[in-house]
Amino acid sequence: MNNLISESIVSEIASFNGIKIYRVKSQKFKTNSINIFFYDNLTRENAAKNALLPAVLRRGCEGYPTIRDISLYLEELYGSVFDCGVTKKGEHQIIQFYIEYISNKYAGPDIDLTKKNFDLLLNIITKPVLENNAFKKEYIEQEAQNLKELIESRVNDKMQYVVEKCLEEMCKDEPFGIYDYGSVEDLKEINEINLYEHYKYFLETLPAYVFISGDIEDEGVKYIIDGLSKIKRGNIKSIDKTKVEVNVGEVKNITEKVSVNQGKLCLGFRTNTPPDNKDYYKLVVYNSILGGGLHSKLFQNVREKAGLAYYAFSRLEKFKGLMVISSGIEIKNKDKALEIIYKQLEEIKNGNISDYEYEASIKSIETGIKSLKDSQLQIVDFYFSQYIVGTNDTPDDIIENVKRVTKKDIVDIAERIKLDTVYFLTSKE
Repeated sequence: MNNLISESIVSEIASFNGIKIYRVKSQKFKTNSINIFFYDNLTRENAAKNALLPAVLRRGCEGYPTIRDISLYLEELYGSVFDCGVTKKGEHQIIQFYIEYISNKYAGPDIDLTKKNFDLLLNIITKPVLENNAFKKEYIEQEAQNLKELIESRVNDKMQYVVEKCLEEMCKDEPFGIYDYGSVEDLKEINEINLYEHYKYFLETLPAYVFISGDIEDEGVKYIIDGLSKIKRGNIKSIDKTKVEVNVGEVKNITEKVSVNQGKLCLGFRTNTPPDNKDYYKLVVYNSILGGGLHSKLFQNVREKAGLAYYAFSRLEKFKGLMVISSGIEIKNKDKALEIIYKQLEEIKNGNISDYEYEASIKSIETGIKSLKDSQLQIVDFYFSQYIVGTNDTPDDIIENVKRVTKKDIVDIAERIKLDTVYFLTSKE
């Protein structure tokens, strides 16, 4: 057993009422963490509500009715850190709550930090501040305004924006086309009454994954399990599987005009390779060779040799089986950049992969996977991601599988990847 596994041993320790509980034993960190993930289908109906919900819940709970009360109490607990929010993984929306705190052995003998931090986390999730049997109107209005500003500010980060828009246009008739935080239009329909009704649905019916991470005593783990078992649950919702394999018709070309000096070019591809498919590792190596770092064909040929791009990379959307190539270019260089990008795709299809590109890609993936062990949150996210797609790989398994990928495998997987959408962000002039 090598050091990566021995540093983090993961096991499922309980399962009841649609809640699965995992323990991640590790003595590497001076902190412990408790992560709770609620898991929903990504739908237009619920996206904005699910995004707004954690923002409202963090505003106050029984015993700590304001954000300031919570912050002051976290300070008392030796500076514990609490956070919550939503993310999208494939066609699923994840509502996450976590608390990170120093291990009991570094605290005073008269305080049990595991119990106190878990009690606070559970209170935030299950005992929100209410008025007239609904959420506090003031909290709803303020957090809805914050979320509206967040959604509207997407366009400020042009590099991220063009990737998101390309993927959303590719999947506009699929659940994946819905933005993580929903839409401003849907936000307008939410009030303190209907969000409280949604909250009850969320707490009673959504499947949940809980990760207890660090060096926590068995007594503390049992306390967490007992606390979670008291949450009132109903019929647990069945979550749909993300659809990955989609036939591509004619390539969509979309141009959006905004206030930019530099063009942003994004190409969206269907890989037709789900993350639980054994060929997924071939796709990971393919992506690294194409645009996964300084060694890649896109970086070397589009940016370095041709000098056409300020940046050029490719990345995978693992859960939905998508890949994007993204590049920042002078607006006038769009056609030339596309020509060189298409050439790199053909080079891989034709097997023109140098030993340097191949070996540097394997090494780059290995370094990235090993770096996960430096963060408790990343370790937890890694295992959570494995479980929701139905795989059981450890970080070491991934490294070993990647090392088995041959150049022929990469050529084979290249045939499966189909261009779907070309999205170009250009200036208004």
